[in-house]
Amino acid sequence: MKGSCSLVVFDMDGVLFDHVSSWKWVHDVMGVDNSHNLSLFKNREIDEAEFIRRDVALWKTVRPDMGIEDVSNAFRNMPVIDGLQETVDSLRYNGIRSVIVSGGIDLAAERIGVGYGFDDYAANTLITNGDGTLAGEGILNVDLSDKGVKMREFMRKYGADKEDTVAIGNSFVDVKMFENAGLSIAFNPLDDEVVEAADAVIESRNISAVLEHILPRRR
Repeated sequence: MKGSCSLVVFDMDGVLFDHVSSWKWVHDVMGVDNSHNLSLFKNREIDEAEFIRRDVALWKTVRPDMGIEDVSNAFRNMPVIDGLQETVDSLRYNGIRSVIVSGGIDLAAERIGVGYGFDDYAANTLITNGDGTLAGEGILNVDLSDKGVKMREFMRKYGADKEDTVAIGNSFVDVKMFENAGLSIAFNPLDDEVVEAADAVIESRNISAVLEHILPRRR
């Protein structure tokens, strides 16, 4: 990265949300197992839209009238990574914006984004019926096949060029974000693909560890 950073783009699940995914968190709360569907998705036998349909269908096997409030309530005690507030505050103090780009559930992204003072966030939305029950479909605000699309939207919105931007993620779906960043950080990486694509790899239980790679570049 040349010059100073002006924007940091964070993945959420497994990076800010201290759990493998916001979808899996709801599965655990509901007591269901989506490992079969996850395998189908990873093998590209189903697309993301169908993956969401199957996830919601699993929840409805336990609670047929499950509503959006039930999902929101599931995130009331969601665990976040240590050092999150310190990290966002430190970036802001240095004039750097923080945004979230996630294939997770937007209710979780909202809690973290608004609660910890991020400048913006994007994640996927669960569609509801008129009475607030889940319709079984989702709106793909962030396409897992190319998270770089949403990342570039934020870059344009906040006037950040590639060399001004840092991307932080933990899996192969974040590689497209890395390709759009001047500095890419694999935080507690889950696979070799994200490690190979990253400029830096960090294993830590505290997200503030990323600051040493970002803030010195402002000197």
